[in-house]
Amino acid sequence: MPLLYDVARPIYRIGRIHGTLIGMLKEQETNKRATKASQNANALDAVGCGDLELLRSNAQKALTELPSQIIELGHVFHEAGFELALVGGPVRDAFLAVTPHDFDLTTNARPDDTERLLGIWGDKTWDVGKAFGTIGARKGDLQVEVTTYRTEAYDPNSRKPQVEYGDTLEGDLTRRDFTVNACAITLPDLELVDPHGGLQDLADAVLRTPVTATQSFDDDPLRIMRAARFSAQLGIDVSEDVMKAMEQQAPRLEIVSAERIRSEFERLLTSPKPRRGLELMVHTTVADIVLPELSNLQDLKDEHNRHKDVYEHTLTVLEHAIALESGPDGPVPGPDFILRFAAIMHDIGKPATRRFEPDGTVTFHHHEIVGAKMTKKRMVALRFDKATTKAVVELVRLHQRFHGYGEQQWTDSAVRRYVTDAGPYLEYLHRLTRADCTTRNKRKSAYLQAAYDDLENRIHELQKQEELDAVRPDLDGGEIMRLLSLKPGPQVGKAYKYLLELRMERGPLSKAEAEHELLKWWESQ
Repeated sequence: MPLLYDVARPIYRIGRIHGTLIGMLKEQETNKRATKASQNANALDAVGCGDLELLRSNAQKALTELPSQIIELGHVFHEAGFELALVGGPVRDAFLAVTPHDFDLTTNARPDDTERLLGIWGDKTWDVGKAFGTIGARKGDLQVEVTTYRTEAYDPNSRKPQVEYGDTLEGDLTRRDFTVNACAITLPDLELVDPHGGLQDLADAVLRTPVTATQSFDDDPLRIMRAARFSAQLGIDVSEDVMKAMEQQAPRLEIVSAERIRSEFERLLTSPKPRRGLELMVHTTVADIVLPELSNLQDLKDEHNRHKDVYEHTLTVLEHAIALESGPDGPVPGPDFILRFAAIMHDIGKPATRRFEPDGTVTFHHHEIVGAKMTKKRMVALRFDKATTKAVVELVRLHQRFHGYGEQQWTDSAVRRYVTDAGPYLEYLHRLTRADCTTRNKRKSAYLQAAYDDLENRIHELQKQEELDAVRPDLDGGEIMRLLSLKPGPQVGKAYKYLLELRMERGPLSKAEAEHELLKWWESQ
């Protein structure tokens, strides 16, 4: 494939759209290539391949699946005398054999002209981002956002940019976070513009910045988190310049909103290789700002005084948990943030509860209770929603419950309690508990897995017998009030709690048995 090079604008010709190909685009639009999961796997294979021709070939294939409306939009701008280009992540992903589905576009047209041209092309436009040069539009089911070329200046004490419009695509690309994202595909002719060597960096699996990393991170400190996220998402190494700047600029993350940090962290943890990103955060002290509970696990030996510290154990539990995620139709389809974050947080209470006993052993009594409180505090600080916070906190609180099951046979009552306490998080707890077994002792590992197999089997049998997922007293509140001649109040709650305890201990009772037991209890009060 020929290579065109110009000093002002390096261009790789990856194929021009012509009449016959337009027909292919329309036909292929309803026949996308693989699922997103398989595309991600292909993308990871392509990163670091060292083969520019392979990446160009990937892009040529991916871009033939662009919606024809995108090419049409390129013609609209071109015929009006303006440039239009696809930029950022969609371009990067095209070289990794992932067909773009998000369409971030950039142009030298000013917002008023952009809005006019999008009105000609689309069914609807909106201008909520017009102050920043962005106009949105929809044509059929396709949505796009078009932003005027920008150059940005930042107040060192704020993340809010002073937006100034630019005149060149190269200038616009220079302001972007990393070279692998500082590439563009011009429309409608589909040429690559790559002024900073992003394609080569993608082939070499290295993350660099278009300007110095110090300047880039000083402009927008959130890029520090994005570096860790891309390491996890793409399996890519950061350059030495980027790593040093991450460490030096980490304190500037304190001026970034908790919501933006949380969003990047969620994307990191649900990436294909989250361990890479977490290790980078810890190594560069970024975790000291964002997730100090993880950093504090370093060099903390566990109760067995094993060589690996609790930090290493935690990362291994994370990898085990990922391996235990189910398929898309299973109970915990991956990637699952709740399970993964619970794996990260499950032992964070250990530093605060460590005790050295007279016999030389180390204990961490009630670390799960302390850890649950710490987890809630961190998740509130990062502005997680209440449902996600509750789920992770409960898993941290319950992760020790299974230990001891194999040493003594649990009664049916204990099994019921385990299921009831886990509630809607039982499938998560199954996986977290299994993931927490990281011993290298094969005999012990087999014993623990067999014990948990037995517990799951007992749960399954009891569920078949008793509808254990919805354990509740054998009499409801109305029946309790009628039997005891009570009005709504705390006494009804006490009676309800007694019947629930009875249900846990003895299993299902007939209505007559439940009434008899409740009357006996009431007489003793």
